[in-house]
Amino acid sequence: MSNTSNTSTRRLVLNGVLMALTIVVTMTSKVPIPGGYGYVNLGDAVVLLAALLLGRKNGAYIGGIGSALADIFLGYLMFAPLTLITKGLEGYLCGYIYEKSPSLKASVIASIVGGIVMVTGYFIGEIFMYDLGVSLAAVWPNIMQAIAGVIVALILFGLLRNRLS
Repeated sequence: MSNTSNTSTRRLVLNGVLMALTIVVTMTSKVPIPGGYGYVNLGDAVVLLAALLLGRKNGAYIGGIGSALADIFLGYLMFAPLTLITKGLEGYLCGYIYEKSPSLKASVIASIVGGIVMVTGYFIGEIFMYDLGVSLAAVWPNIMQAIAGVIVALILFGLLRNRLS
């Protein structure tokens, strides 16, 4: 088997593993937001990690599709379209920023931007789904989710980036 084929196979497997991890981590770490308006989770850590390891396109696919599937499997079907767009954009922008200048500083900035995209995306989306009051009430839990996701993603990225290249 050629080196190119090994690299392609390895990348495909890593995509599949990170997609599955996004779903599993999101589903197993969920904490419902009081009032029944969604939940917080650690899935963002995997979305950001995927974007840093695999780039913007794979970060978008893994973030958007993996997170939306978790919403569907958990019974939050009404959030799936919003999640697909928001988490897809989170993964895409994080990967894009890191690809432009792959460094420790860029990984931190890219992850923070990804977290901001997530908080902003859900804030805007929930205004249309519910109202401004509900959307405002979800900002703080989403900020906490983003902070946790950024911290966990950066720790894992530091441990894994050289081992998976």
